[in-house]
Amino acid sequence: MRKKKLQLVVTFHTTADAMAMEQACRERNAQGRLIPVPRAISAGCGLAWCAEPECREALREVMQSVGIHEEDMHECMV
Repeated sequence: MRKKKLQLVVTFHTTADAMAMEQACRERNAQGRLIPVPRAISAGCGLAWCAEPECREALREVMQSVGIHEEDMHECMV
């Protein structure tokens, strides 16, 4: 079992946005991975992007460059 640590969790309104985020991050070698939304967070879509908290601005730039709108950004134990 993976040890929990503080992570940045980006939630999305739609599954399509979450999948677009995964593709955009892979193309740009951005850090992170797609995960199920943690129980502590309520989100419109069941998927979220998880990365180190210091990646917040880099991920915002990726999303802006491809037109993805996040629902919210959380820092929580994942």
